[in-house]
Amino acid sequence: MSHTKTSHVRWFLVFWMFLLSAVSYLDRVNISIAGRSIAQDYRLSNVQLGYVFSALLVGYALFQTVGGRLADRFGPRRVLTGGVVWWGLFTGLTALVPLGIRGALFYFIAIRFLLGVGEAVVYPASNQFVARWIPAQERGIANGWIFAGVGAGAGLSPPLITYVMLHYGWRSSFWLCAIVGLVAGIVWFLVARDTPAEHTHVSASELAIIQSGLPVKTRLSGKEASQKGAGLLPWGIVLQSKEVWAVTLSYFCFGYVAWIFFSWFFIYLAQVRGLNLKASAFYAMLPPLAMSVCSLLGGTINDRLTKWRSLRLGRCCLAAFGIAVAGIFIAFGSQVDSARLASVVLAGGAGALYLSQSSFWSVTADIAGRSSGSVSGFMNMGAQIGGAVTASLTPAIAARFGWTASFLVAAGLCLVGALAWLLVDPTRTLAPLTPEPLPDGQVLASPGQEGTTGPKPSPLVSPGT
Repeated sequence: MSHTKTSHVRWFLVFWMFLLSAVSYLDRVNISIAGRSIAQDYRLSNVQLGYVFSALLVGYALFQTVGGRLADRFGPRRVLTGGVVWWGLFTGLTALVPLGIRGALFYFIAIRFLLGVGEAVVYPASNQFVARWIPAQERGIANGWIFAGVGAGAGLSPPLITYVMLHYGWRSSFWLCAIVGLVAGIVWFLVARDTPAEHTHVSASELAIIQSGLPVKTRLSGKEASQKGAGLLPWGIVLQSKEVWAVTLSYFCFGYVAWIFFSWFFIYLAQVRGLNLKASAFYAMLPPLAMSVCSLLGGTINDRLTKWRSLRLGRCCLAAFGIAVAGIFIAFGSQVDSARLASVVLAGGAGALYLSQSSFWSVTADIAGRSSGSVSGFMNMGAQIGGAVTASLTPAIAARFGWTASFLVAAGLCLVGALAWLLVDPTRTLAPLTPEPLPDGQVLASPGQEGTTGPKPSPLVSPGT
């Protein structure tokens, strides 16, 4: 490719991350669509099925920080490829559990746990990619596209899995998901590179655009990227940050609410609202479609508010607003009599929740730099713990107090998640307590400063980032 024109390789890779994100959620939520058939075949109760749902999220949560650290050390290209191969394998193994086998519940729990281990690398690795490839002023929309894949994958699952189940059985749907994932992962390995400087199709002008929007200390040459662990933050510094704990708490609440839609919404429509299989599949598409649209919308608004006013307005205020509005929709939708209207209102809550999605990942890339994989992995661990809790707690609350109570608990956690964002200062870049002085009294720019046109936050970066 000629370097006389500006290339757009970063956006092609963002698009491929969108596809990988969609596939990862297809592989996660397929079991919620096939769950009723699996429960009938293996005589599992809803509570036991909840254990299977939770197993994936426990494995996913426990290996978030490990996956993030691996991405920081070895780069997003190899780590993400390895994760895709791993989760494709265990998606296929889900279909191999024999009928009538003793301890079927144990096998499903073990397989889904290990599937979660493989999937744990996907978003920490994507955030390390964003930190290396995407200038600060474009991170909102980049993350918006990546997490629109969540809604696309979850939205594609109901009609796709239902169609395959009706024509070929539920096992075939898992084989299909495994094959799609393996193909997407191989393509990623072939087209991606760990840094823009390593990619032969990145033009000089695109490289200049990228580097102008990256903090000095997060710019990596190909040689630097190959040095394992170069410039990574010690965990002691990460764990002392109130910003890290605040976004982790908020993401716990986010994950609890989101996984009601991923794990239980299809079953809720079928068993509680009385919709048939096809109607349930159709209305179960609405929340993830709303998630996709609002993820993109939230990312766009995020970047524009950041450029217009400040990182705090673009990242924090938008996130708090979206999560709070989600709580209102969920509380109201759970009490609507009409099944179809309730589906639409609850889908509005899912969409409002995802207005905040890009903020979580943009902030962790902003404040963590080269350690963005580790920090975002820690944050995402909070969300997956929330998801694991809701997978088992939601049916337990529903059995004792009714499904309305389950949704009201989720609405209450939305309020907690929104308030947590008031503690976040996106300009406080993680740094050692005693930074080394720079020559001539200079201070490095923070992610919100360099390469943006909005107001410049106070510089709080030290050589640790």
